[in-house]
Amino acid sequence: MSKVQPNMIISDLDGTLLSNENSFHKRDMKTLYSLGKNNIIRVIATGRNLFSAKKVLNDDFPIDYLIFSSGAGVYNWQTKELIHTNFLESKEVKEISKILINNDVDFMIHEMIPENHKFVYHKAHENNIDFNNRCKLYKDFSVSLDVSTELYKNACQIIAIFPNKVHLFENMKRKFSDIKVIRATSPLDGESIWMEIFPIHVSKGHGVEWLCNYLGIDKNSTLGVGNDYNDLDLLEFTRYSYMVENSPDELKNKFETCADNQNCGFSDAVSRHYEFDEK
Repeated sequence: MSKVQPNMIISDLDGTLLSNENSFHKRDMKTLYSLGKNNIIRVIATGRNLFSAKKVLNDDFPIDYLIFSSGAGVYNWQTKELIHTNFLESKEVKEISKILINNDVDFMIHEMIPENHKFVYHKAHENNIDFNNRCKLYKDFSVSLDVSTELYKNACQIIAIFPNKVHLFENMKRKFSDIKVIRATSPLDGESIWMEIFPIHVSKGHGVEWLCNYLGIDKNSTLGVGNDYNDLDLLEFTRYSYMVENSPDELKNKFETCADNQNCGFSDAVSRHYEFDEK
């Protein structure tokens, strides 16, 4: 029986295509180049914003499109053009922020794309190490939120960072019917829980769906690879879906498993559909 060969391959970045050392395996790079030579659309779908993604992806990195900020934006990597964006309206930003403040939650309000690496932050706890580290990482692009003067403008997203278990996820989902609440594991410490809040139609899965419609590609001709909770919508959308071995057990039970990110899980998944010359 011949292998099914999708026309679009989508991979998560951190913990999937990217190694724990923030580098890319030679085999995975060869796979990306081979896909390009065979006119297969190559997409990275990441929770990183565009600014952060460009820290690890060179201008000539072998992909065709970047879905960033968990689907809030889509970027043509070949032409360097922003082709799709979403945002939260100011009224929602204000209402969500007040709930988070009243619940003593550490959070950040990110500016509109493409400036969404900039944010204002509310710090409720001194010992939220992951939150503090993210503020330090973006210290040149962030300022503390002043509740007495904040205007709560339109925003790309809101990120709340929890050092332990969370009770607000379901509460927020029930209260707001027009926002998307996405759970993610911190790419900084690999443990802290992030609650990413976007407009209702924002997720990696919606981003891939938009791109498929934009390019005229059937969803049945897509393959996705991920590793975390914010990849669920993506892998529920793609026809052929894989979780790398380093994913949480409850997610691996939902999808076919491939090798971990330290052992070229991306290439392992792709090799089940294509046979490329390894030379």
